[in-house]
Amino acid sequence: MTGASAGIGKETARGLARLGARVILACRNLEKGRRVRDELARSVPGASLEVRIVDLAEQGQIARFASELRRTETALHVLVNNAGVWLQKRETTAEGLERTWATNMLGYYFLTEALLPLLKASGPARIVNVASTLARGLDLSDVEFKRRSYGGVSAYSQSKQANRLWTWALARRLRGTGVRANAVHPGGVQTELFAKAGGIAGVAASGWARLFAKSPDEGADSVLWTAAASDAASLHGAFVADRRVHACEFRGHGEEDLWSLCASMKTA
Repeated sequence: MTGASAGIGKETARGLARLGARVILACRNLEKGRRVRDELARSVPGASLEVRIVDLAEQGQIARFASELRRTETALHVLVNNAGVWLQKRETTAEGLERTWATNMLGYYFLTEALLPLLKASGPARIVNVASTLARGLDLSDVEFKRRSYGGVSAYSQSKQANRLWTWALARRLRGTGVRANAVHPGGVQTELFAKAGGIAGVAASGWARLFAKSPDEGADSVLWTAAASDAASLHGAFVADRRVHACEFRGHGEEDLWSLCASMKTA
């Protein structure tokens, strides 16, 4: 479970623990991860929880995290790609990539690639990619906003469009492997993501969330359902919201080009 230290990630982890799963909390911050582990352990007595540290914006960290996971774990039945950022100002990672794209899209891509051997060996297995209906503006010629003017909303929304396109490309590659991949829109959820965004857009989003958004546990519902419910076991290449499959307006538009672009952005 990536992005497990807050919001949707934390509540999905709680739900998986209640179902009896051994849950690995993939977090960027060790102290925060431990606090969440302890909180979940109190709410789910007997839960099997482990914190492991990885910054999904850094491919070197992803490679080390995945290598250690393959070394220590005999099976992996569910991977939930959830970690994400919304940054008001353009930032670059230590590897020189724009941080929103590196976290929200490349983090999904490279972690999944690194863990596919373990997922396939553990089948049946599921990959759940947390996406959004706030999805638009993907420009494959300038995903890092080197040419375009950067905006937090623009960077976030293009990464969420990319999440869906990549899921459809991934699902095609996984046919017949016993691993199923789906994208999920959790709904508008009151999480730390908006508060950390800053700027006018972040303030507006935070205000909207306080008034109208789902709670994190409500937002986690469709993610958890897609990850673990028997009713969702046959889903593959689907876009899920409110436990229902919805059409995706981006399907068939640049999926393979996106896949090639992500592969070309490997730094570690």
